[in-house]
This record gives sequence, structure tokens and C-alpha cells, in this order.
Amino acid sequence: MSPALDERGRIRAAMDRILAGNPERSNGALTIVALALEADVPRNALTQRHLDLKNEFYEKVRARGQTPDNEVRLRKRIVKLKELRANDTKELTQLRADVQGLVEALTTLALENQQLREQLALPAANVVPFPGLRPSPHR
Repeated sequence: MSPALDERGRIRAAMDRILAGNPERSNGALTIVALALEADVPRNALTQRHLDLKNEFYEKVRARGQTPDNEVRLRKRIVKLKELRANDTKELTQLRADVQGLVEALTTLALENQQLREQLALPAANVVPFPGLRPSPHR
């Protein structure tokens, strides 16, 4: 028997065992990885050489009203990613509002600073020097 025919036979037998709930070598998950382990073939045998058997396996799983484990994981991941995206959108909206508030505060402070500098540049009208006093050279 050729290696390809032997692989196909082992894959079909493994498919039957997994679908019957009687795995011998794998955990019985409805995945190509489990099917490859159960059939004792490399995973790429199903993803490259025997695509028809891989598709047949998934068709049989769906025909039983079940969802393949990899699809279940992907759906859960999609839900999680949507939650993360919603949280990121909320945070981004808040950060944009914060930036606007900070820009307004910075503008106000810059204007106040400019006014204070202008006041410092003017001579002080309320300081009157005492006549006859000279500043000490030690100071």
C-alpha cells in the first residue's frame, strides 16, 4: 500500500473515532490538529496533501450540528477583540476631550504669563527709594 493511501485510510479511521467520541491518541477535539494526532500523520498531510479529507471532516462536524473547536475559539476571540476595540474607542474619545481641555488651559496660562511679563517690564510705581541710602557693596 502506498504511503498516501495508508495516510488516507488512517485519517478516515481517525475521523470516525473522533466523531464517534472514541479517540485513542488525541484529546478528541474537533480540530485538524487533533485529527492529525489521532491518525498519526503530520498536520501538513491534512493542510497540503489531503485537503479533501480536511474539508470532509469539517463538513461532517457541521452536519452533526456541531461547530469545529477552532471556529469556536475564533468566535470567542472576535468577541474579545470587539470589546477591546470598544474600550479603545471610549478611551480615545476621552483622551481627545482631555487634549482639548489641556490646550485651553495652556492658552490661558500663556496669556497670563505674557501679561505678567509685561507688568514686570514696567517701572514699579509703588516702590519709593529712601533718600541718602546707598546699596551696600556686600549684598
